[in-house]
Amino acid sequence: MALEKPYLDIPGTTVFDADQSRKGYWLNQFCMSLMKADNRRRFKAGEQAYLDEWPMSDDQKQAVLARDLNRCIALGGNIYFLVKIGATDGVSVQNMVSTMTGMTEAAYRDMMLAGGRSPQGNRYLAERSDTETLD
Repeated sequence: MALEKPYLDIPGTTVFDADQSRKGYWLNQFCMSLMKADNRRRFKAGEQAYLDEWPMSDDQKQAVLARDLNRCIALGGNIYFLVKIGATDGVSVQNMVSTMTGMTEAAYRDMMLAGGRSPQGNRYLAERSDTETLD
């Protein structure tokens, strides 16, 4: 029997649960491989060739190549592993996360310094009224 997952109803949220973990196992293992300097060099020298060494789905490989972190998360990636791609690219976590929000890095930084996102819209969809809008 499948577990009930009421958290699937939270807008803009992907919870890294056991199902996500299974789906993203090889994607996350690839990311962890980037902890070794030799693997980082091999990846940067030929990203597609290095990715092809991993039994990841084509969608996962394309998401990595595009640096589409939202897609990587949807495909089972865990942000704590995915930041290793940014580190390999010489990109800060702040920059990576700003790309996930569609904001510039400066706008994202300013928003976080001002207290973060508004909690408006952060409830289960079933709990919201039809008149509520998301910020």
